[in-house]
Amino acid sequence: MPHIAPNELLPIGELARRAGVSVPTVRYYEERGLIRSERTPGNKRLFPRHTLRRLAVVAAGQRVGLTLQEIMAALADMPADRAPTQREWTRMGTRWAQTVAQRIRQLEILQTSLDGCIGCGCLSLGKCVLFNPGDEAATEGPGSRWLRNAEAATGSQG
Repeated sequence: MPHIAPNELLPIGELARRAGVSVPTVRYYEERGLIRSERTPGNKRLFPRHTLRRLAVVAAGQRVGLTLQEIMAALADMPADRAPTQREWTRMGTRWAQTVAQRIRQLEILQTSLDGCIGCGCLSLGKCVLFNPGDEAATEGPGSRWLRNAEAATGSQG
C-alpha cells in the first residue's frame, strides 16, 4: 500500500476503500454535508486525507446508536479543513457519552417494565386491563407512557 502524504488528495474509490464504506456511501455523506471534496477540471471528486477521520467519526457514532442527524450536528462543530485537535475530539466524545448514558437510563427504565404492562394503552394484553382499565392511558397522549416517563426522568426531548 503506498504511503499517502498528509496534504495529498484521495480519489473517491481510495477514500471509500480506506474508510471501509462504499463509493455511494461517500457520495451520500458528501450530499448530506458530512464531508467535502474538491473537484478536478474533469469533475472527479478528490478528498483531503483528514476526511478519513471524519468518516471514522461517522462510523463510531453509528456504532453507539447515534442518528445521522446527531452525527451531523457533532461534525458541524468540528473543523472541516483539517483534522480535529485532541481537545476537539474529547469535547465531542464527552457529549456523545452523555447521550449514550441518557439512552442507557431510558432503556433500563423500559426494561424493568417489560415483564408487565409497557404502557402502550393497547388493551391487547390480558394484564393491561389491570394496569390500564378503561384505556385511561389514552388521555396521556399518543405513544408509550413508559417512554414518555423515561424521557421526562432523563430530560430527553425525544
